[in-house]
Amino acid sequence: MKTRSTVPVVLVALFILPLLASAAFKLPIPEKFALKNGLTVYYLKSAETPLISLRLMLRGAGSAQEPADLEGVANMAATLLLKGTSKMGADAIAEAIDFLGARLSFSCSEESAGLGIETLSEHFPKLLDIAADALMNPAFKEDEFSKERKTRLDALKSVKDNPGAAVRYYFSKVYYGTHPLGHLSSGSEASLQKMTVADVAAYFKKFYGPAKAVAAVVGNIEKAKLIELLNGSLGKWAGAANVPASPLPALPKPKGVKLVLIDKPDATQAYWILGASGYAMGDPIDPKVEVMNTLFGGRFTSWLSTELRIKRGLTYGAGSNFQTYTSGGTFIANSYTKNDKIGEMLQITFDLLKKARAEGFAAEELESARNYIQGQFPPTLETNASKASTYARLAFYNLGFDYFDKFMDSVAKTTVAETKAAAQLLPEKDYVLVVVGKAAEINDQLAKFGTWTEKKISDPGF
Repeated sequence: MKTRSTVPVVLVALFILPLLASAAFKLPIPEKFALKNGLTVYYLKSAETPLISLRLMLRGAGSAQEPADLEGVANMAATLLLKGTSKMGADAIAEAIDFLGARLSFSCSEESAGLGIETLSEHFPKLLDIAADALMNPAFKEDEFSKERKTRLDALKSVKDNPGAAVRYYFSKVYYGTHPLGHLSSGSEASLQKMTVADVAAYFKKFYGPAKAVAAVVGNIEKAKLIELLNGSLGKWAGAANVPASPLPALPKPKGVKLVLIDKPDATQAYWILGASGYAMGDPIDPKVEVMNTLFGGRFTSWLSTELRIKRGLTYGAGSNFQTYTSGGTFIANSYTKNDKIGEMLQITFDLLKKARAEGFAAEELESARNYIQGQFPPTLETNASKASTYARLAFYNLGFDYFDKFMDSVAKTTVAETKAAAQLLPEKDYVLVVVGKAAEINDQLAKFGTWTEKKISDPGF
């Protein structure tokens, strides 16, 4: 399953929304320009430190775009970009980056691929050259591909020894099924064994191009100099300019209750994830849900954490969040406990869900949640890196650079009635629940929640 360890709404966490709580803070509006190859760039000069940060997001090159039988090819392509070009080998690239004391990385998420650069201003030209070389002249060498594939196959085998990690993989497959969001970024054993380096090169050639990309640069550099450097590097990138990105299909919406138990005979604890339908990126309900979920499962003193961890000592961690994408979203709650306590834990969770839907939250709780969102985090959005990431994401999702002002204003005005209305998104009848644990010790406890489909963790795949 994807990177989803944060408890607040994923969009909020990605953009570090609470960092904008101060009424005096305004996100500076960046300048916009485009290179001749179609790459859109947002720029903000920041001369406070001799640093430059660049973030680039490439639409349609994420794991949701890849063919189902080549699951993991998108992430593989991003990984191999720094494993050698026609000019530099993998070791030479790594040594050059280390020597400069900089960071350069390619990444892949569900809806995009990305490039990130963090460096001293004086080294920025060299990092741009390396990044452009990787995008324009990737070698996709057979030996590097084979090493990376072996690493991933070994990791897939070992993940089943870690029920806390395995439950995320199983939940992704059970909840999303054949939907592209069900693709494992690492790939599956079947897809990796089928995949060839030619498949990776073909995916890259088809989906990587500047016309679908947006970049943001923040740091100690003049605009004219930046344009000159970009024209000499990323501005020469051509790529698949005419290949449109397919829209992400509507997300699955569970109908009824689906219960799946993964039997791990040596497990001493049971891990679970509960999922239900949510809402899409940018939905106006987003700030109201952020307030509501902060109270339900989004912080250490939330209802879920208080009941399961603080009061009863059933676990060291419990939380909930709403994951948002362009075409829909998912509510997620999760925790773990000793095998003999799983029935009690799940019942408490369902009782809290029911209470939130039926009663909502008290006025003093609402005030606490608003204060938490508005003042919890330090102002790290003032760094070049966080600004660059924020500009790129806001532009990528077409949310507008005043997004945070509007969001925080809505949070401040959220009412008790609105938090109760938002709580209606918490699942009642339509959800997926996946548990990984020792079936022999937990079956009786789980029976009261319905009929379970049981699988063995030793079975191939997820």
